[in-house]
Amino acid sequence: MPLSKLQFKPGINREGTNYSNEGGWFDGDKIRFRNGLPERIGGWTRVSNTQVTGTPRKIFDFVTLDSQNLLFIGTEQKVFLENAGTFNDITPIRSTVSLGANPVNTTGGAGSGVVTITTQASHAASTGDFVTLASLTATDGITAEQLNTEHKITSVPSTTTFTITTAGSASSGSTAGGGSSGTAAFQIGVGLNSTVLGAGWGAGTWGRFTWGSAAGSLSGQTLRLWSVDNFGEDLLFNNMDGSIFYWDATNGTSTRGVLLSSLTGASDVPIVARKLLVSDVDRHVIVFGTNPIGSVTLDPLLIRFGSQESLTDFTPSAENTAGDLRLSKGSEIITAIQTSRQILVFTDQSLYTMQFLGPPFTFGVSLLGDNIRIAGPNTAIAVNDVVFWMGQENFYLYDGRIQAIPCSVRDFVFNDMNNQQSFKFHAGSIGSQTEIWWFYVSSGATEIDRYVVYNYGQRIWYYGTLVRTAWNDRASGLRSFPQATGADFYLYDHENGLDDFSTGSAVAINAFIESSDFDIGDGQQFMLVNRILPDLSFSGSTAGSPSALFTVKSRDFGGDNFTESPSGSAVRTATSPVEQYTDKIDLRARGRQMAIRVENTATGVNWRLGAPRLDARADGRR
Repeated sequence: MPLSKLQFKPGINREGTNYSNEGGWFDGDKIRFRNGLPERIGGWTRVSNTQVTGTPRKIFDFVTLDSQNLLFIGTEQKVFLENAGTFNDITPIRSTVSLGANPVNTTGGAGSGVVTITTQASHAASTGDFVTLASLTATDGITAEQLNTEHKITSVPSTTTFTITTAGSASSGSTAGGGSSGTAAFQIGVGLNSTVLGAGWGAGTWGRFTWGSAAGSLSGQTLRLWSVDNFGEDLLFNNMDGSIFYWDATNGTSTRGVLLSSLTGASDVPIVARKLLVSDVDRHVIVFGTNPIGSVTLDPLLIRFGSQESLTDFTPSAENTAGDLRLSKGSEIITAIQTSRQILVFTDQSLYTMQFLGPPFTFGVSLLGDNIRIAGPNTAIAVNDVVFWMGQENFYLYDGRIQAIPCSVRDFVFNDMNNQQSFKFHAGSIGSQTEIWWFYVSSGATEIDRYVVYNYGQRIWYYGTLVRTAWNDRASGLRSFPQATGADFYLYDHENGLDDFSTGSAVAINAFIESSDFDIGDGQQFMLVNRILPDLSFSGSTAGSPSALFTVKSRDFGGDNFTESPSGSAVRTATSPVEQYTDKIDLRARGRQMAIRVENTATGVNWRLGAPRLDARADGRR
């Protein structure tokens, strides 16, 4: 029998059955397609062996006037600026209180580092918050150095007391001390790392909304998310439905952010916001979902903008361009995304475009579409002035008109989502590969564990498994590699090397692709396969003898389990004058339907599949 060329349509297709997708790919992990051919993705390495505190949900890169390349990292507990692998804590201070005389008590007893701190006034802190103590003296064997540092609050017995665990050990216990000049600087309260659903009385975070105001459409408690943008070399950032903060680059990375409203000359600065951004063309600070002037109540559909070129002037007047707009469709703003020509604003029910008009109106909004539902605040991304987003039942783009993107893995993805954690979902891109990546939580998980990719250059889809909680592409030109964070609290350079360096040493990335079933004719006869002639490229591999495993899986009927899975490896044998590899792989498989699988499980291997040949012949009907 003549050899059969195995050529499959690019992309993975899960919209039909395995059998109906004959001639296509049906499954894969950590692969992509380039020029229609499958290859494994690149590896990743740690930027630093230092972990951040908390799970990162937002990363954002920018450059200061003195050419410092900084990366903002926001977690549910803290805010950092990364510079050359060093993480600088810029978490704002909420309040600083005096402690009075002898505020330290070794309540943990002898040999324990647990102490209770007493404040002169209410501290308003919660368990898990961070506090920095200063100017305390040694107490009961616990040194001043062990006291005068940052601590995580372990319990809050009362409004004027809290406990911490120091690195020291009390000599006797139940001893008061610490002097009379101590202070406690409390950082902004920590947030949640997951959404907690609630219903009825008590649902939602206490104090999240002003007393007596409507609680909005959110039920329960949402995880902490950050929005961030640069105003020149300075930084604006806010936690969702929280305060707006400012970081001044001239003070250096060792200084913390401060409330924007605390700056000199601040006028009617919003005190609460769902999201913020700085319009690139006209230089306005725009706040989405915020409080009206003269009120502390959050209006979830209100948009306010400061005067042009001003950080702090939000009072409308005839001499400036400050103002506000209120959307009419929906119950709350979910997010906003900026292109070079406009800003798209998503509510929970609709999509608006917001454009700069100039005085006297400054900005105008137009409704683009109703019944538009975005999956989460971070699931939209702008690439080349086209906005892509994940909806609640499909993927979409806007390039002047709203379009549903034909998706060959739609059912597979949307039927495998934990929508209770949809605010964790986020979008990223790899511009060099023309890829949009959406990371999501699968139905059996509570943290990001899967991704789906739309290759807008080839208009195909593929997916895989990977834990990445935030993503930043190198398309800005500021970083050498796409960067991402994991639930392990590390920052990674992606598409760097060939292996997984999550543990600090090389671990193989198990990448595979598997075809849909194929047969002879319409499947009326069995096939007997004797050998495979592989067609691979191992270009870029660092292993001395890189290999890929070929497996032929067979079954008698489409609804059966695979009964045989013989396999064999194709190994590179030479690199000059062209890449050479194993001539043939001898194996024996028999069945009515078959599928082929290619994978690697070793370090230092890079592979790309071409068009292998299969030695197959008809082998009867029974």
